[in-house]
Amino acid sequence: MASMMQPQIILLKEGTDTSQGKAQLLSNINATTAIGDMIRTTLGPRGMDKLIHDDKGSVTISNDGATIMKLLDIVHPAAKILVDIAKSQDSEVGDGTTTVVLLCAEFLKEAKPFIEDGVHAQNLIRSYRTACTLAIEKVKELAVSIEGKSVEEKKGMLGKCAATTLSSKLIGGEKEFFATMVVDAVMAIGNDDRLNLIGIKKVPGGNMRDSFLVDGVAFKKTFSYAGFEQQPKKFVNPKILLLNIELELKSEKENAEIRLSDPSQYQSIVDAEWNIIYDKLDKCVDSGAKVVLSRLAIGDLATQYFADRDIFCAGRVGEEDLNRVAAASGGTVQTSVNNIIDEILGTCEIFEEKQVGGERFNIFSGCPSGRTATIVLRGGADQFIEEAERSLHDAIMIVRRAVKNSTVVPGGGAIDMEISKYLRQHSRTIAGKSQLFINSYAKALEVIPRQLCDNAGFDATDVLNKLRQKHAMQSGEGASYGVDINTGGIADSFANFVWEPAVVKINAINAATEAACLILSVDETVKNPKSESAQGDAAGAMGRGRGGGRGRGMRRR
Repeated sequence: MASMMQPQIILLKEGTDTSQGKAQLLSNINATTAIGDMIRTTLGPRGMDKLIHDDKGSVTISNDGATIMKLLDIVHPAAKILVDIAKSQDSEVGDGTTTVVLLCAEFLKEAKPFIEDGVHAQNLIRSYRTACTLAIEKVKELAVSIEGKSVEEKKGMLGKCAATTLSSKLIGGEKEFFATMVVDAVMAIGNDDRLNLIGIKKVPGGNMRDSFLVDGVAFKKTFSYAGFEQQPKKFVNPKILLLNIELELKSEKENAEIRLSDPSQYQSIVDAEWNIIYDKLDKCVDSGAKVVLSRLAIGDLATQYFADRDIFCAGRVGEEDLNRVAAASGGTVQTSVNNIIDEILGTCEIFEEKQVGGERFNIFSGCPSGRTATIVLRGGADQFIEEAERSLHDAIMIVRRAVKNSTVVPGGGAIDMEISKYLRQHSRTIAGKSQLFINSYAKALEVIPRQLCDNAGFDATDVLNKLRQKHAMQSGEGASYGVDINTGGIADSFANFVWEPAVVKINAINAATEAACLILSVDETVKNPKSESAQGDAAGAMGRGRGGGRGRGMRRR
């Protein structure tokens, strides 16, 4: 009786929502599966695109997993983990974002029946981690190195990796054209890690094949004053001066007060201001530079002054563009025009101003350090060019990864089928429940080839049976067979040059398994009440406490 009379203990704030146990875990699994179902149709060369219309009215058309996940305003806490792994995959390797989300959703989907049957989540987590380690070892074993090849051979191989990435994008129809461009751009920056050395400039109009690569820097013509048209628009081997100062007459920023006893002294003050600007301009001209770029404004006086002396100038150049010109030309950005020596001036083979569509571009090509490149993208609709830029970003990341970690694996679902077969065989050597769990992990890996078939409109069951049969061959010759998107059958992905860097697969399997284990390890969700409503209640309570409507300091009527 005494135990029944114990007072109720209130630990959490009123309105706190707690849910725990098996039901909570299944709810999280269902949420991640729903995200997987939403994104699965974008996988592969025949993947569909998603049109996302946000609250600001801007429209994005994309089939890039990371972009879609970013734009979806997901509020479910467990599903947000999938957004994070898509972002990390995008920043780490650039491609495979749809794959990583799909794999994680599939791992959890396979775990769901075991959880419903009362299996403890930790048993599943342990087996999944073991399977993940085995899978990654197998990927490394199957990977083929492209080291030690000649430059031309390596370029060809990197082009194949870029083409594989681009084949699933909106610009897949021109993948060879863009793959060559991407490889040339990545080779141009060499071993430099800074991705911003490859600039992508978008110019609406024309078609995709009008896009071109500048072996150097290109940027849109900046705002210019009168006198600009009189300046020369082409130089061969010019010296380039890069500045971070204003070259224009400025009135005093402060309210300066000057008292004069003689009106003629006023002219000397005006002359002094003019002399300061002319002194700066003379020093620029004396340096021997033929191209003057500044991050800040170059005024009308300076523009005309340079035009009279056959010097090209551009003010208000973007910081990123200015830094890329500095990296390419070997120049240094100056914050003063004093002591300008030859060592701080940049140079290039050819500088010219060129019309591209409706825009004019300043193009620096044949730069000595050659550590930068610019891709000028053309196309019809703005959304199309935006998606093309995202696609090229993925391809650039992939090629950079392939240059650094020079091992590739066959794509088209081939590597997934081979790991799946290996894990199934390995699971038979294990006694106990973990045999079932590793088997379910192996089955989940088959989602990649299955989804590739579904998205292309082929019979997935038929194709997967053929793949299983091919991969089961004892000789191991079927290890690189994957889905043939063109015929609906199976083909040797390696021989067809459907390659992807091994690091993409390793990262995807690792991230998907970690995320799946993280979601499986959560057994309770505590949701605190919104602070706004708490504040609202507090404000209401204050109003009631002071006698709502008949306040203490108010006169009664």
